Amino acid sequence: MSVALHLGAALRRHWPYYLAEAAGIAFFLSSASLFTVVLEHPASWVRQAFAEQHQLRLGIMGLLMGLVIVGIVYSPWGKRSGAHINPAVTVGFWHLGKISTADALWYVLAQCLGAVCAGQLMKLVLGELYAHPAVNHVVTHPPPGPNGWWLAFSAEFVITFVLMLVLLLALHSERYKKYTGWLVGVLLALYIYFETPYSGMSLNPARSLGAAVAAGSYQGLWIYIVATTAAAWGATVLFQRLYHGQPLACAVLAGCQSGTGGPLYQSADAAEPPQYPDAHATEREA
Repeated sequence: MSVALHLGAALRRHWPYYLAEAAGIAFFLSSASLFTVVLEHPASWVRQAFAEQHQLRLGIMGLLMGLVIVGIVYSPWGKRSGAHINPAVTVGFWHLGKISTADALWYVLAQCLGAVCAGQLMKLVLGELYAHPAVNHVVTHPPPGPNGWWLAFSAEFVITFVLMLVLLLALHSERYKKYTGWLVGVLLALYIYFETPYSGMSLNPARSLGAAVAAGSYQGLWIYIVATTAAAWGATVLFQRLYHGQPLACAVLAGCQSGTGGPLYQSADAAEPPQYPDAHATEREA
C-alpha cells in the first residue's frame, strides 16, 4: 500500500483522534494567551495589583496552566486521543511503537494546525492586547546575549527530557499511571515558575509554532522544534534501555489498564489512541 493510501486510510478511520489533538493544543495555547494578557498586560488590574511581584505572577500562571493540562488530559477528548497535544511527545510514542507512522504524521499535523489556528484566533479576538510587548503573542524566544540560543536550547532539552521520562516511567507503573496527567501538570507549573527566564518555557514545538505564526516572528523557532523533539526521543531511548525493551502499557496520558482478551490495552476510562501494529488492519485490507 502506498504512503498516500496509508495516510488516507488512517484519516478515514481515526480523524476523531486527530481532531481531539488539534482541539487540545488549541485550548492550551488559547488559555496561555488569555492568562498572559490578564497577568502581564499593563492595563490589567491583576498586573497593576502585583506590578512588583513578577515571580508571584509566574506562580499563578504555572498553577493555572498546570490545571489546564490536567483538564485536557482527563477530559473525554483527551482520553480518546491520549492527550499528546505535543509533536515531541507523539514522536516519543512513535519511537516506542505505540502509534503508527501514518497516525503519528496526522497527529503532528493536527497539533500544528490546532496551535496555528488558536494563535490566529487569539490575534483576532485580543487584537492590540495580544500584540503588546508585555504579551508579545506569547512567543517563545531565547534570552538576549551571544549565548542566549545555547542557553535556551539546553534548557528546553533538559525540561523536555525530564518531562518525557517522568511521563514514560509513570505510564509504566501500575501504581502511578493513572496519575500521569497530574505529574505532567505539576512539572509544567514548576517549569513555568523556574525555567521561563531561560527559554520562555515551551516544551512543545506546536505551541511555539502557533505563537510564532501569530507574531510573524520566527527567530529561534528551530530551537523549540529541534531541542524538544530530540529530548523526547532521547528519553524514550533511555526508557527502553532501563526496561530492556519491555512494552509500554499505553500512550494515553490519563493512564489505562491492561485488558484481558480483545484489544491488548483497554480501559473503561481511557481509549487507546491509534496503535501500531493495528490488529484489524489485515482484516480491513483483505
